[in-house]
Amino acid sequence: MTDSTASPGGTPALRLTVLVGEQDAWHHKPLYAEVVHRAREAGLAGASVFRGIEGFGATSLIHTQRLLSLSEELPVAIVAVDTEERIRSFLPHLDELLTDGGTVTLEPCERITYPRTGGTAPEEGGRG
Repeated sequence: MTDSTASPGGTPALRLTVLVGEQDAWHHKPLYAEVVHRAREAGLAGASVFRGIEGFGATSLIHTQRLLSLSEELPVAIVAVDTEERIRSFLPHLDELLTDGGTVTLEPCERITYPRTGGTAPEEGGRG
């Protein structure tokens, strides 16, 4: 549906996607975890990590869940959505963290936030 009146009040936003390998590390902890923690410290609205089931990167070697020998380096996507200003101000953190490689994409999007009801606090690591 293209009728803008159907939207419950979306605002322009920027979607950041960081693509790394599952085994990529930063100071002996998963790189994706460090990206999420820094996103939180930077005040981004939220970040989520998605584990791929198959993919390839710069080496062109396909990693897949179907082959045990290659299942240790599956692709991981970290996604955050916030204002363009906040996302762009977060990019220097990625400059430091992605020294061993990775891919970052930025895409304009519309952010629609549905407030929680019932007065319960969001769970740690919940929807972002």
